[in-house]
Amino acid sequence: MAGNNFRPSTGTSRRTLLAAVGAGGVLGLTGCVGGDSDDSNSGGDGEELTGSVRISGSSTVFPVAQAVGNNFSDDDGVHPQTDYDLSKDGSGGGFRNVFIPGDSDINNASRPIKNSELQDCQDNGIDPIEFQIAQDALTIVVNNDADWVDEMEVSTIGEIWSPETAPETWADVNSDWPDQEYNLFGAATTSGTFDYFTERVVGEEDSIRDDYEGTERDDQIAAGVAGDDAAFGYLPFAYYVNNPDQVKAISVIEDGGEAVAPSLEAAQSGEYPLARPLFFYVNNNKLADNQTLQEFVRYYIEQAGEDFVADQIGYVPSSDDRVQSNLDKLDEQL
Repeated sequence: MAGNNFRPSTGTSRRTLLAAVGAGGVLGLTGCVGGDSDDSNSGGDGEELTGSVRISGSSTVFPVAQAVGNNFSDDDGVHPQTDYDLSKDGSGGGFRNVFIPGDSDINNASRPIKNSELQDCQDNGIDPIEFQIAQDALTIVVNNDADWVDEMEVSTIGEIWSPETAPETWADVNSDWPDQEYNLFGAATTSGTFDYFTERVVGEEDSIRDDYEGTERDDQIAAGVAGDDAAFGYLPFAYYVNNPDQVKAISVIEDGGEAVAPSLEAAQSGEYPLARPLFFYVNNNKLADNQTLQEFVRYYIEQAGEDFVADQIGYVPSSDDRVQSNLDKLDEQL
């Protein structure tokens, strides 16, 4: 298990890496959603900030945005007269179906915006501003009873998921493994995690065998793998550490190197082969005239550097330098 009490460090940061703690310290977050982004407005002359922010996109980034939204808008939050509407659409689904049509203010993403999406934004009069806020250790998982495998090469993972090879059984890949058919669980095609996995692991974006269970509900991936002793899947690290007894994470080997287990330290250092950055994108056209959105984005950036991102969710928080860089970028837009 790889839960950690973690803070990223930089040359000038006050943050340090703390001792590891058990997975029980990583908690799921729940909260309210609601409101309409068209109603967003702001108070002036000391009046309380009001209005709503609409957030679409990545299920991976969802728990961060949910925690930020709760802290910002709840009755005991910093701006209790505001509200937020948050949905799990997948990075690509959120861009395509919500953000690019102009229906959301922010789109969370577990991979960078694609050139085609950027072009569609520009064609639709939208100027997306990118903020990198955290890091994930994409986690490869098997059933707890799969005692035949503890580590695997990236190339072997790709072989299992590739439509070109598509082995039917574990033994087709390694004769020491059981002659059991694969049951595969992973991200839906609308997900940025799917985009990252297919490009980074399979070797070609959008290329994947078609006999797998795909979903935007990462907790369902964990449940699917937990329920089948021949199962194999991948999911964001946060959803693994929030299901510590359900599934087993395997260590990943890159180019014949050392096997590295998924952890926040290994993701932050780059040692873990499947470490990846997480983002949110803001519609800059809406940002200029919406003080509620401006304050929410500022708060989102600041909160992304706080301990709860690691302790309660399971991602590497922004460093002090990253937070300041993001705030500088925001101020340049205002």
